[in-house]
Amino acid sequence: MMPTLQESAFARLDQLNAIGVALSSERDINALLEKILLAAKEITHADGGTLYLVTEDEQALRFAIMRNDTLGLALGGTSGNAITLPDLPYTNAHGEPNNSMVAVYAATHVETVNIEDAYTAQGFDFSGTRQFDQNTGYRSRSFLTVPMRNHENIVIGVLQLINALDPDNGEVLSFSAADQRLVESLSSQAAIALTNRQLILQLEHLFESFINLINLAIDEKSPYTGGHCARVPVLTMMLAEAVHAADSGPLADFQMSEADRYELKIAAMLHDCGKITTPVHVVDKATKLHTLCDRINALDARFEILKRDAEIELLRQQLACRAAPADIAQADQTAADTGQSAPSLAAAQATYAARLAQIDADRDFLHHANIGSEAMSEADQQRVRDIASRYCWQQSNAEARDFLDPDEIENLSIRAGTLTAAEREIINHHIVATIRMLEQLPWPRHLRRVPEFAGGHHERMDGKGYPRGLTGSQMSIQARIMAIADIFEALTAKDRPYKPGKTLTESLHILGKFKENGHIDPDLFDIFIRQQVYLDYARQYLPPEQIDSVDVHRIPGYHP
Repeated sequence: MMPTLQESAFARLDQLNAIGVALSSERDINALLEKILLAAKEITHADGGTLYLVTEDEQALRFAIMRNDTLGLALGGTSGNAITLPDLPYTNAHGEPNNSMVAVYAATHVETVNIEDAYTAQGFDFSGTRQFDQNTGYRSRSFLTVPMRNHENIVIGVLQLINALDPDNGEVLSFSAADQRLVESLSSQAAIALTNRQLILQLEHLFESFINLINLAIDEKSPYTGGHCARVPVLTMMLAEAVHAADSGPLADFQMSEADRYELKIAAMLHDCGKITTPVHVVDKATKLHTLCDRINALDARFEILKRDAEIELLRQQLACRAAPADIAQADQTAADTGQSAPSLAAAQATYAARLAQIDADRDFLHHANIGSEAMSEADQQRVRDIASRYCWQQSNAEARDFLDPDEIENLSIRAGTLTAAEREIINHHIVATIRMLEQLPWPRHLRRVPEFAGGHHERMDGKGYPRGLTGSQMSIQARIMAIADIFEALTAKDRPYKPGKTLTESLHILGKFKENGHIDPDLFDIFIRQQVYLDYARQYLPPEQIDSVDVHRIPGYHP
């Protein structure tokens, strides 16, 4: 039984409503454009169609999607086939309105154009259409061209359909008045959906640009952290994708939607935003004695004073050795009375040379200690204290002073790196600042976990991390992923002030030890190695000298 006209109208209305719902839920711009064109073709039974978008300068139409069922033509959108046709300008070479092109006319006049037969239509230039037909053997006949206006009544694109087909016999028909009304309604819905999606993308781009602005500010404060803020998000997403792809093991159930991916990406971009509050002299502490400048130069000056004093003492002894005979006799008698030997030139020279050698050796040692290392020995720490007590120095007429003050002793005795315990607390506070900053923002639902992800990358599986001392079971997988990315980037980074970048083998060895001592997630670590996430990252961000050949059998805690 054939449906009545009313039933057919209701069916098409239901179809239009369903299309509107589908359009409003689509996040991908290319897929959205494709759905718009395919929906218009479907409700009008059109054989082909083109969707144009207004260019950024609003002076032309750009081909976005092209489809033709008879010719099997699919360009643009999700097809993977690029459209190489030139834009359709709003004006011709003489600067006059380009009214001969029907799509441009519809856009500039904000008017629907319904043409029964392109070959007999008056007022429009269809020479390009005829040439296309001649080259393909196709026959373009009926055209329906509808401007796409958004909620502000601004034309953002044009929807053009070709050859309405009779659904029963495939005969080419003209587009009916009902078809035109439906497509105009659809184009309005589509324009709003497209505008909303573009607006969301623009806001996301603005938000990400603002995040990059924060990271740029951190970068301007310190060249040692800016690269870190850019690289950790990349490595985070690499590992997250590897976990998402895992089809076996404890993490096989971990899956991410596009919204999940975006949430993790934003969290990774913001994971160190709190460093904007960290004092520059702590972030940039390239050596142990560095504050606003490297105080090792002050120690050099003191050593020079010690050398000066040693030279003065030598000169005094030389004068004593060259004294008059009566003075020498008196010196000999004094030496005999005290049980000491009289001064000699050779002995004075030897004492002076030994003194200089000791001073130079101690100065060179302090220079080396000042650089910082990953493990300063207890013997070296004791030598710093010995040097502090071995010398005293005097500036102008001031009293004699200890060669090293307590602050210098503390800094030069730092066991690892260049930061004192107090300075490390200042650095560690950045994660507290990060959490506080992020928790102040009114996050939308799809980004509500950003503070938790970003604020958890210094926690440990064994509960010994900071700032909250969470255990592995209390941490999200995303935070655990970011923790590994943060550590591995820091190990391989070549822009840190106190160390060169480590090779892959060195970095993975340390990361394996972190797995064994309960620092990082063991299952994530296994995926990191098994899927060679480290190598994919290294090929993009590490210099060749750091990318050595990794023997996975020698990585601690990893069992292939």
